[in-house]
Amino acid sequence: MRTRLRRLRLGPRIFTWCAEIHHLQGSADCHRCVRVRAWGSGKTGQALQADLMSTFLGPWGACTTDGSYPTSGAVRGLVTYGLRHGWQPERRGGVFALTEARHAGTLPLTGFLLTDRLRTPHGADPSERLFAAFQLRQDT
Repeated sequence: MRTRLRRLRLGPRIFTWCAEIHHLQGSADCHRCVRVRAWGSGKTGQALQADLMSTFLGPWGACTTDGSYPTSGAVRGLVTYGLRHGWQPERRGGVFALTEARHAGTLPLTGFLLTDRLRTPHGADPSERLFAAFQLRQDT
């Protein structure tokens, strides 16, 4: 299946981005995860990558019914954040990853959490993070 490339204008600059849907198995359930990749100077430039886990909390087996997908506004926020935190789109090759360990505490997201679990099996348990985020929303 072909990946759909989308365009995003940020000031005078045009960024290209795509999103791929994945599923993560947590200790309690399966969770929808979307890998977002963006380029600012063609596919040979340094890519920005963020793995976003949906905060949809529904019935068991929710990853099959979760339709969460990042909006262009959410991707604009990722690109802006990445540029402020060291992403160099004009640099040749490589990936600038927005990681859970380094960026989750400062990157504002609605409907998603950053996760490292797609990149490494040593990332935090998706179910535990989702339940903690849900509890935090209930407490505020």
